[in-house]
Amino acid sequence: MDNILKDCDVLGIKNMPKQTIEFILNITQKMKTLLKNGKKEMKVLAGKSVAIVFYENSTRTRLSFELAAKYLGAHVVSMSVQGSSVAKGESLEDTLDTITRMAADVIIIRHPYSGTPSVMAPFINIPIINAGDGMNEHPSQALLDMYTILENKGHLDGLKVAIIGDIYHSRVARSNIYGLTKMGSHVVVAGPPTLIPSGIENMGVEVSFDVEYAIKDADVVMGLRMQKERQNAGLVPSLSEYAYYFGINAQRLAMAKSDAILMHPRPTNVGVEISYDIVYGPQSVISEQVTNGVAVRMALLYLILEGSYNIENID
Repeated sequence: MDNILKDCDVLGIKNMPKQTIEFILNITQKMKTLLKNGKKEMKVLAGKSVAIVFYENSTRTRLSFELAAKYLGAHVVSMSVQGSSVAKGESLEDTLDTITRMAADVIIIRHPYSGTPSVMAPFINIPIINAGDGMNEHPSQALLDMYTILENKGHLDGLKVAIIGDIYHSRVARSNIYGLTKMGSHVVVAGPPTLIPSGIENMGVEVSFDVEYAIKDADVVMGLRMQKERQNAGLVPSLSEYAYYFGINAQRLAMAKSDAILMHPRPTNVGVEISYDIVYGPQSVISEQVTNGVAVRMALLYLILEGSYNIENID
């Protein structure tokens, strides 16, 4: 199969064909195998430069992109907005143009405003990977989530996936909805009415305000973080009340299928959207998601930057 991602942007899952998703997940499996075999000093991207530009805080996404690039042998530069000319008023256009002129080969960007990577992509002559834009999308998170489900369930088609929590503010939820519905999963979203976007059923999901209904007989239960930094409008009366009515706990998780897996993109607000006892329980794959995040980001960087597509011969 030809490398269909060579020199391409990765801006979101919404417009990503099913074939491309399958292709990325297949290469992710190969990268996961390399990681498990201790391959962390590969030369496949030797001479390539990866620029990471985050206008929002991050732990997992930022570090996993950095490690993914380094494991494949690329040079990595990570720009801190606080210590850059952005603090002097430099525009995003100037920042990205500067990075491009320094001969970077790909830019990985996180930005608080929805649509920013898509707006900038036509003006930048190197690929852009969206690492999260406002409340819009988080494509690499959805890819690692789909891979984690595939790894545990063997397929995506026909699964019931319950996504619980702050759907309104969640770019993770949107990208997962786009991806999972394309792959044939039945997605049910649940949360307080104030945190369910109007018209989200048009994305092909079932909507419920009853968390127990959503979880019942689910194959996958995915909790979402209550994004306190995005909530100034009092959309829930209190976090304790949210936990009582919508938090995922052992009693509610037991309503899913006996072999259901529990997921969360982290960081978790333990005791709010998810209880401590199940975060590290036998059904949790939350830690696996972190490892798979490195593998999927290795796959993306490899496919975008390496033209020969000879992964079987990586050393």
